[in-house]
Amino acid sequence: MKCTRWILPLILLASATLPASAQLGSRFPLPTPPASAQQGIIVRDQLGLPGVNNVCVLMGCQVSSNLGDPSGQVFLITVNNSSILNLNVFLNTILSQAGIVDAEIDQPLSLIEATAGPVPESLLDQTPAPYFGAPVWDGYATQPAAQIVEVQQAQSTFNVTGAGIVAMIDTGADTQHPALVPVLVPGYNFITNTAGGEETGSLNQSSAALLDGGGPIYLNGTTVAVLNQSTAALLDQPGNADFGHGTMTAGIVHLVAPTAKIMPLVAFSSDGTGYLSNIIRATYYAVQNGSKVISMSFSFSSYSGEMAKAINYANKEGVICVASAGNSGEDVTVYPAGNKHVMGVASTSDYNTRSTFSNYGSDVWVAAPGEAIVSTYPYGTYSAGWGTSFSAPFVSGAAALLVSISPTVNQQSAAAALAHAQYLSGSGMGNGLLNVDAALESWLNSVQ
Repeated sequence: MKCTRWILPLILLASATLPASAQLGSRFPLPTPPASAQQGIIVRDQLGLPGVNNVCVLMGCQVSSNLGDPSGQVFLITVNNSSILNLNVFLNTILSQAGIVDAEIDQPLSLIEATAGPVPESLLDQTPAPYFGAPVWDGYATQPAAQIVEVQQAQSTFNVTGAGIVAMIDTGADTQHPALVPVLVPGYNFITNTAGGEETGSLNQSSAALLDGGGPIYLNGTTVAVLNQSTAALLDQPGNADFGHGTMTAGIVHLVAPTAKIMPLVAFSSDGTGYLSNIIRATYYAVQNGSKVISMSFSFSSYSGEMAKAINYANKEGVICVASAGNSGEDVTVYPAGNKHVMGVASTSDYNTRSTFSNYGSDVWVAAPGEAIVSTYPYGTYSAGWGTSFSAPFVSGAAALLVSISPTVNQQSAAAALAHAQYLSGSGMGNGLLNVDAALESWLNSVQ
């Protein structure tokens, strides 16, 4: 009888097909898989590695990696697309195997930013200015967005400049950028499975030499960077569409919380593409390597049970999670902002109105500026970006300031403090516009 249990699923895989209308329920969303020879599937096996190895022997798959959950039960497996007659059947079959309690597609993800507007005046102000032990451009340190959310006022009033480690799940960071060098801690690249978190490794040395800080130039319609013409031509290509994204989001956290440590975790390539499995791995890694805040400047539309479990684990360990609300200008649920225990962040203009590109609705906890945000860019230069990707790090940085007052702050208490925000007219903008000063005052009063 035991042999029959294992053989029957294999017969089903070889012969059964389901009609197009026979779909798995919402528990197992099936986004369109990438056109590649290998299909990735995230599985949870109560029997651990030996159990999932046995399943793969029977079902013709390979164990690619352990995704890092503390129980050692979550894995990425791969199977040849040519050997799958029907993906629904494969998932149903693998769920029938001993020890398997969950399975879902390894979703392909993409960073999607808003269209760039006019070059902001702040990006033209390259006057050197000291900023907590490192030289920066004055246009970065004093830009309107920082003034709108009262960054410097809060730092001065409460004598706080950030504490703890903020993990940036993104494209990495320029670990040699003068502004970031004092605060970066070693990260990890989940695409290449190497230590470090360096972003500039995706460009060769001849390319790096071109990045010499010329003038503001538009890249792929979404970013304005201070580069020369030849460098702009290099980066204005699909393969480099999101090069610098991680350095920019890290720079915003540093602007708000200049002495908080930053851990770059590479889960997206320079073309802006990534996979859910690497996001899950990065989330577990961040928690297990001492992060107090996880900043996630990305969104995707399909619910993931395993991502929700990773977020819940972070919450239980006292880690604060922040994510962007997305840039389609809709009232729509996206993840991880839509997960419980995550603060979703919408974008506002310099006039404290919702950015036309910003999503809104129940996912949003607070809003923050997200238009023409000036931040660090690879090879010691600066850029301006548009999108909720650049709103979320303001909230992540504010959370790191809360840690300065008391390291006992967690997701719940941070969310309560950050809810002391400025009212915004219109619906779907959560508790309103981030006010760092008011949030710190609320948290200080609660711990006294």
